[in-house]
Amino acid sequence: MNLHQILNKLNNLKKIEEVRASQHYRKVAIAACFGTFLEWYDFLTFATLAVVLGPLFFPSNDPNTGLLASLATFGVGMVVRPIGSALFGSLGDRIGRKPVFMITIALMGLATVSVGFLPTYSQIGIWAPILLVGLRLMQGLSAGGEIGGSAVYLTEHAGNENRGFKTSFLQLMGPLGILVSTMQIAFLQQLLSPEEFQSWGWRVPFWISIPLLIIAIYIRKSLEETPIFLELTKQATKNESQLINNFRNPEIRNRMFLLFFCISSSGAILFFCVQVYTAIFLKTSVKLNPALIDQFSIFATLTLFPFTIFAGWLSDRIGRKPVVLSGIALGAIFVHPAFQLLQYLGSLYSEMPTNGSLVGIGVILTILSIALGLVVGPQTAILAELFPAKNRNSAATLPHNLAAGWIGGLLPLIVTWLNQVWGNSLAGLWYPISFLIGAGIISFLYLPETKQINLNH
Repeated sequence: MNLHQILNKLNNLKKIEEVRASQHYRKVAIAACFGTFLEWYDFLTFATLAVVLGPLFFPSNDPNTGLLASLATFGVGMVVRPIGSALFGSLGDRIGRKPVFMITIALMGLATVSVGFLPTYSQIGIWAPILLVGLRLMQGLSAGGEIGGSAVYLTEHAGNENRGFKTSFLQLMGPLGILVSTMQIAFLQQLLSPEEFQSWGWRVPFWISIPLLIIAIYIRKSLEETPIFLELTKQATKNESQLINNFRNPEIRNRMFLLFFCISSSGAILFFCVQVYTAIFLKTSVKLNPALIDQFSIFATLTLFPFTIFAGWLSDRIGRKPVVLSGIALGAIFVHPAFQLLQYLGSLYSEMPTNGSLVGIGVILTILSIALGLVVGPQTAILAELFPAKNRNSAATLPHNLAAGWIGGLLPLIVTWLNQVWGNSLAGLWYPISFLIGAGIISFLYLPETKQINLNH
């Protein structure tokens, strides 16, 4: 065999290995993304059905009281997310990423399916809301362990090349969960009479979690532990809980703050501004047709997808920091004028319906989606890249879920409250804008570039 033949053989072997690695990562990515989609679908279906669940589980002479109780139950799930992240994040550093993956998906699935079979207040009295709150707590704990932990798992499998692009797809699962949940419930409400939907139709989205859960568990069972964690297990030091050590270590503590304040909070604020608050604003302040608002919500979600993937790809080329900073800056500059324009164009359309007004609203939602995509596209990679391997799961999941649960989750409530206090439908927006300005300044000064980080260290 001559030298040319040997080189050809080596090249062929290299190509085979690259194909195998690509196929393996694709399998890992599908499992991680499908599981995260299921978590978001389960978690957000509850919110979508809050209006229906209120009178069924919290009956009251005042309909608003029942709705507030139902929304408060949804909020409980957001509040306990950081507790779940502390518990499961620490566990992931001790026993491995994959076992925690299996626990969180099973816990979320069990809680969600159980809601679909839960007796209502008229059937078992006070035990109905008690059980519902308990199941919601289980959902929140599970989401805290899954959302963040899945980012670490996927990134550790992604290797050192094109991590931003490869992991950006995980960020699509939240919007996709909202989209599927909303469209499914809208379909059921068209298919069934109001009485049928109120009687049993609301249970169907929870029942659909059964086959989805079986598929997710089957896929995840076949997955392997991340190579980085397997390497950690070979070291002489025992894998112990790193949660307390994270706060004792000044560098890790500072990076947890940067993740919380700059990356995760900015992403959560923009996510709730674009995906949640725009619909609330158009319904309450602009008073557009609800069906039209639903169409705009679907449009905003679909628009977000390509921008998120592009931002992940771009962060591999020019770095994570400039991409994220661009998104934060665009959000800080454009959020307030965006909602001013939405108010103006919505009012204009109500008085004189024209396609121009609708196109204008679509353009505004697109620009907001660009800002969101720029922040969250590289986010999955950054979550893992900021921390050393032995601390990574616990250090990444806690600040990320604190930001998503307490900053982003409470955003619509705080903005609405500030609007009422100041008597202005736009006044409350200075809260997220101030947050974004602060995050932008701190990111510019202190956020490290992580694109070239070796995840094995």
